[in-house]
Amino acid sequence: MNPLPIWLDVLLAVLVVVGAGFALIGSFGLARLSDFVKRVHGPTKASTLGVGCVLIASAAYFTARGLSSGEGASLHELMITLFVFLTAPVSAHLLVKAALKLDPTIRPPARPADDDAARRSESNPS
Repeated sequence: MNPLPIWLDVLLAVLVVVGAGFALIGSFGLARLSDFVKRVHGPTKASTLGVGCVLIASAAYFTARGLSSGEGASLHELMITLFVFLTAPVSAHLLVKAALKLDPTIRPPARPADDDAARRSESNPS
């Protein structure tokens, strides 16, 4: 097996370290934030990006190794990355919607457009 170029080794190492850092930040967010809606935010954003970086590094490594040995490119990791990037936000959205429906104390954040309309209707009573 041919060794990989040094620039590719450095790039892969940076992707793995950045991915691990984002996954760590996401897990801290899951453990340390106060309520359910805030806890969903950490793993959805940071951990998804962390897993994406690690999977892209894996795909780049196996593609470079496969091309140097004549086996071809590896697309499995890219398919997994696409699946994670599509399903994580959707599942978090569904979890928050269910929490909003089940717990009446959780209120969705006010939209700026709603605030402007409320201010206009208060200042101009018809």
